[in-house]
Amino acid sequence: MTRIRSGISELDKMLRGGFMEGDAVMVAGGAGTGKTVLALQYLVSGATQFGEGGVYVTFEQLPDQIYRDARNFGWNLRKMEDENRLRVVCTSPSLLLEADGLEQVLDEPIREINARRIVVDSLNHLEMLVPEGELRKEAYRLLMYFKTKGLSSVVTWEASQVGGQGFTVTETGLGFLVDCIILLRFVEIESSIRKALTILKMRGSDHDRQLREFEITSQGVKVVAPFTQYEGILTGSPRRMAEYRFAEAFAEAAKKKRGK
Repeated sequence: MTRIRSGISELDKMLRGGFMEGDAVMVAGGAGTGKTVLALQYLVSGATQFGEGGVYVTFEQLPDQIYRDARNFGWNLRKMEDENRLRVVCTSPSLLLEADGLEQVLDEPIREINARRIVVDSLNHLEMLVPEGELRKEAYRLLMYFKTKGLSSVVTWEASQVGGQGFTVTETGLGFLVDCIILLRFVEIESSIRKALTILKMRGSDHDRQLREFEITSQGVKVVAPFTQYEGILTGSPRRMAEYRFAEAFAEAAKKKRGK
């Protein structure tokens, strides 16, 4: 099966080689967890490493701000646009909701660079404009448009996170529409705020089910070690697993004995 690599090496290992070609992927998480960075890195990696042009669609930022933020990670989006490897599309969600809005806004940039990847940041802006209960229909129309164009898509979704409460990823029915869900969230461990990533769903493929720590570095997202020593992280009440508590207690007792 053809895989679409994210360019984040450890994430691709978790995905058993990458996303499935043509799949719709949702990156969900609270504000500030790194959704936009991960989505942009997916596009930049496609353009610079795998020869796959990408389109970044945003509803909330002006182009200058996007280019500035990307430079902080060493990504020269303007250069990629000049080389016809990338397009940044800043638009209003209301335009995409019109009958032929998708075609009017996206057909040209997709065709100009023969795009293979696309990011929409974020679906929450559509939710603000559609009648209650209509978001699922509009999201379906958007994702099906991408699939008919042969695009592998990533959409971001800002889901609320309060303390140990769960995310509202599936409350609107969006979880059923996408093929893969990557969940990002803050966790508090030993009075320190850290970031966790897990793959909640991946149709048609096995995947890593561990909860892993990740960091936002100067090069983008870096997935590091799994939280193997802790349990109850997603519930908001992380605690060391029994075997690690025992090992620590044994080591402390041995240290005290040597000190006598």
